Formats: sequence, structure tokens, C-alpha cells
Amino acid sequence: MTSELLDIRRIYVEPAAAELPRGKEVLARFPAAQLVEVESHNRIDELYGDETNVNRWVRIKREALVLGVKKTLTARPNGRSADFIAPSTANGCAMACAYCYVPRHKGYSNPITVFANIDKISAYVQRHVARQGVKPAPNECDPVAWVYDIGENSDCSVDARISDNVRDLVELFRWMPAAKASFATKHVNRDLLDWDPQGRTRVRFSLMPARDAKLLDIRTSPIAERMAAIDDFVAAGYEVHVNFSPVVVRDGWLEDWAELLDQLDASIGAAARAQLAAEVIFLTHNRDLHEVNLGWHPKAEELIWRPSLQQPKRSQNGSWNVRYRTGAKGQYVAALVDLIGARLPYCRVRYAF
Repeated sequence: MTSELLDIRRIYVEPAAAELPRGKEVLARFPAAQLVEVESHNRIDELYGDETNVNRWVRIKREALVLGVKKTLTARPNGRSADFIAPSTANGCAMACAYCYVPRHKGYSNPITVFANIDKISAYVQRHVARQGVKPAPNECDPVAWVYDIGENSDCSVDARISDNVRDLVELFRWMPAAKASFATKHVNRDLLDWDPQGRTRVRFSLMPARDAKLLDIRTSPIAERMAAIDDFVAAGYEVHVNFSPVVVRDGWLEDWAELLDQLDASIGAAARAQLAAEVIFLTHNRDLHEVNLGWHPKAEELIWRPSLQQPKRSQNGSWNVRYRTGAKGQYVAALVDLIGARLPYCRVRYAF
């Protein structure tokens, strides 16, 4: 699957990134790739400003890579999935999920950008954790540790195919008892099983009914493969949770979720069940992304752009999102949470919205 997912033929590279040890390592992994020098990783007109790229949405993800330097290092408070969002070591993705929010900020293509200044990113994270001290009280993120999401804008399991950035962070958190790393993934990368995280990294496998995933989770690991990996990741020292996300409302949706929950129950053993928890996130879609998707995957929009079921909401960055209508959404959430309680009574729902 790796060769189908990534066939890097062109690397857009900032000169400063090419001079760093991690940048040199990434370039050495793809010696046949054409190098295109750019001033800034986030200002590449032929990638992000050309609307004709929509027709090559998946091809660009497979063949293009951006190598840059992360300029701004911050850890933003989150408070739901994690206590903090760590500064990203990458953004973009080789996969092509129709609902992904990251492309909303990029334009007409969304390949992976890898940041080469991992040493500065790691040092910043270490200082930030040290400043927090001991977590004063349990919360829905974790009862003891400060949780840092290290993959908000990318999929770390895919990123690990390109560079050692994710491994460096997993190994960093191994030695910080007051904190743990966390990331969601739709890609099974078994190389991670050799990293010895010692319980300090939480992997959240994203799951949805296979019927939805076939249409929406483009170029990802099959749902059954994700579930089959859970026991192995627990045995390898990871804390493993699940993301039931995004939940898409359609005819027969709850029956299909019941089937998925039964499949998950049959797929995992006692060790995984003893530590399992879930996040439940109903679909939020975006008007601009809807327009982009119409150019490369209109069939998906028939499922996730449903004006009769959705209401608009202005996001913090000023763009228009749509989500299921108030009132009805509360009923959907309650129905699925009740179903989880009935089918997976050992699975704690950390939050649902």
C-alpha cells in the first residue's frame, strides 16, 4: 500500500530546510525526485493557487512533497481531545478523506508538508511540558497526564513513512511522565510497533461504517484492518482509543453503526477492552471544501452535503461550515451514545458532539 500511497516525484523545498539534518534525510529518501526551490512552504502558487489542480487532487497527494521550516512554535490549549495542540511537524496528507478540514486552509491541492526543524519543535514541546508541572486534577483528556495532540493537521502514521519526526516525538514523550502524545490515524503503519512508547503515546484509530468509509475515506487503510491492528498496538505499549468520526446521518446509519460496534467488539481482546475509550464526532462540513470536492469527488458530496439536514455556522476563521441541525443533532448524538453503551459497555465515551 505504501507505493500506492506515495510515489514522490517532485519536492518543493525551502533552502533552509534542505540544510537541516532532517531535511537532508528526507531528500535522501527520494533521490530521484525533482527539486523545486521555494521561498516559503505555504506560498507555492502552482500548488495552492491553481484551481485546475482540483482535477489532479489525488495525483498531487501521491507525487508531491513540500519540505519547509516551521516558523511559529506554539502549543494551543484544546481541552477536548487533548489538553494542548503541539506545534505540528507536518501538515497535509497523502490520503484524501472527503470531509478533511486541512484543505480548507490551503486551496486547490493538499500534499504533505514536512517540517525539517524537528530539533526546535521537540525542544519547544519539552519546555512547554516542563512549565505545566503535575496535572492538578483529572479531566476528560486524561486523569493524570497532560495530553498533547501531535497530529492535528496531518496523519502521523503516514508522516512516519516520510521522516522520523513522529518517532522522535514518541520517543521524547516516553521520558516525560507528566505528559503523553496523542494522534488520530486512518492508516495502519506497523513500523510504529517497534518504537516502544511505554504507554506515553495514545493512538486513536478513526472508525466509521465500511459503507461510509468506502465513499469518504479515500486512500486509507480499510476499517477492518484498523480494527485488527488495535490489539497489536496495545501489546506494543501504546494506549489505544477509537474515534467514531465523522458520524454521517443517512438512511440506515444507526443500524450500520450497530454492525460496526459488533465488529469492533469481536476484533479486540481483553487488554484492549480494559483501556478503550472513544471520541464521537458528528460531521461538520465546509462550503469551500464542498466546492473543491465537486471538482474531484462529487459522489461524496451527495452524502455529506445535505442542506435539508444541516444548518450553517460561521467558523472562527470566517468561513462557512455546516453541521446537523440543533435539536435533531442532540437526538442523533444520544442515540449513538446509547448504542455504544449497549454494544460496548466497557468503552468509555470521552466526549460526543
